[in-house]
Amino acid sequence: MDKSKRNFMAAGASMVALTILTTTGCTTTSGNMGDPAAQRKAIDSAADSALDRLFKEVPGSQDLVKSAQGVLVFPTFVSAGFIVGGAHGRGVMREGGKSTGYFSMTEGSFGWLAGAQSQAVFILFMTEESLKRFQASNGWTAGVDGSVAILSAGANAQVSTQTAQQPVVGYVLTNAGLMANVSVNGSRITPLNI
Repeated sequence: MDKSKRNFMAAGASMVALTILTTTGCTTTSGNMGDPAAQRKAIDSAADSALDRLFKEVPGSQDLVKSAQGVLVFPTFVSAGFIVGGAHGRGVMREGGKSTGYFSMTEGSFGWLAGAQSQAVFILFMTEESLKRFQASNGWTAGVDGSVAILSAGANAQVSTQTAQQPVVGYVLTNAGLMANVSVNGSRITPLNI
């Protein structure tokens, strides 16, 4: 990821250049970039670990994931930059507990920011219709092609029923735990050819 951080810094004020660098820079820095099977295996393994952690730390999350029609898991979504920044991660779609596709998620941002942060992002398609709309797209942007209601644990550490009934919901988990009041709107998700 050191190369992608340098790419973020070099992007300067151009959000277009940042998005291009984020999309192409990070996907070519994988240590096993020549072997698609090894890439899929690494993503699956990281997704399994991220889901295990989510289930342990967030009560009710395992039941919600099981009831979803499909779940996108981005085990490591890294954001970095200084004033202009971006984020990138690779993940997997799980349907019925099986991997059905691999995806890249990118996001550009502008504002007073500095440093780097890694988080796990889980996007749950709760209805068949929302999943089919995602699958029919060749690139899906959160907040444009579908709203993602980010879930946070309430006072009793359970997800509210009203929030959980949205067509697309998500969790964002950092090293400090479940994040609240965050948004994945503007994040672009595209298929990976691996």
